[in-house]
Amino acid sequence: MPPKKQEEPPKRIVLGRPGNNVSAGLVGMPNVGKSTTFNIMCNMSVPAENFPFCTIEPSEARVEVPDPQFKDLCSRFKPKSEVPAWLKVHDIAGLVKGAATGEGLGNAFLSHIAATDAIFHIIRTFEETADGDVAAHVEGEVDPIRDLEIIANELLQKDLALVKKTIEPLAKEVSRDGKAKEKKDRLETMKKIEAHLEEGKQVRFGDWPGKELDVLNDLHLLTAKTSLYLVNMSEKDYIRKKNKWLPKLKAWFDEHRPGEKMIPYSASLEAKLMEMDEQAKTAFCEENKCKSMMDSIVVSGYHALQLIHFYTCGPDEVKCWTIRDGWKAPQAAGTIHTDFERGFIKAEVYSYADLKEYGSEQAVRDAGKYRMEGKNYEVKDGDIIFFKFNVTTDKKK
Repeated sequence: MPPKKQEEPPKRIVLGRPGNNVSAGLVGMPNVGKSTTFNIMCNMSVPAENFPFCTIEPSEARVEVPDPQFKDLCSRFKPKSEVPAWLKVHDIAGLVKGAATGEGLGNAFLSHIAATDAIFHIIRTFEETADGDVAAHVEGEVDPIRDLEIIANELLQKDLALVKKTIEPLAKEVSRDGKAKEKKDRLETMKKIEAHLEEGKQVRFGDWPGKELDVLNDLHLLTAKTSLYLVNMSEKDYIRKKNKWLPKLKAWFDEHRPGEKMIPYSASLEAKLMEMDEQAKTAFCEENKCKSMMDSIVVSGYHALQLIHFYTCGPDEVKCWTIRDGWKAPQAAGTIHTDFERGFIKAEVYSYADLKEYGSEQAVRDAGKYRMEGKNYEVKDGDIIFFKFNVTTDKKK
């Protein structure tokens, strides 16, 4: 008898409400390679013409999400405009111990994180060099686990301060009007969050039923942010795939961050590869049996947020849209325009896989793979959709 198929662990609910414009903050202690990583991402930015009337700040980059399906769709439809999915990356000031109480640039740092959907933690495992090309660690010696615990505590303390500040006036309102059930329920949820934080636990690892999720998503807590951990190694260690901290970090993640991903990379190597032409880069990577991890980092950030893509395609434009996995057709339509969701009638849908198999939209139709779907249809990754809607009355206020 064949062994039973091992069941996959239940998918953890991701907090927050990322829309089509997804953002991530690069977070780390000073001198961990954060700015180098950001500068590499700046060179991966989507061309500015894709963002009319929009100024890109010096501290942010809009990085195209690698997507072979989108590239293929553009080659098939040859549209006048191509709009890929992209990730807005913020270079956030280095964090120091005491940031939660305003040390260093703490208050600015923490408010900038609050505005993002995800956190990319940059973790240093490389040592200072004798020639001074690599700066000393701000804490005196390299210890990535200590760094992780410092950052975790600063984020948690800032969340705890915000929750306590919110509870106080809410408790007064409830005491004045004990019959206000909605406020009373919110206060109970706030106290549950407070107790969770006081135990030293990150909010995203808690058990939060439906209404509690709504409260959490309104708070934009720092420890609720989906996190990806980028382990910055020296070029030598990355190429040889060996560093004394990797097994220790793996054990720490298994215990303290179950289900979250760490990605080893080398910012110094990535910077070197960025300066090479494609032929030289290919030759270098083949010789050293290594590869760039930047595309993987961006894609992993998307997967961590449980995001998928659907496409709208035509001769004028091919555009990639980002939604949460599990969204129904009207919600997906709403990412294009709120009127599309409000006046949703149906969705004309076919999959990229079918387009690739049959060769053209007409061939997909002839094969019976072009479908009409209603409001209960759950959009799949890679769907190509044309929405039909009708809005005849003003939206209810």
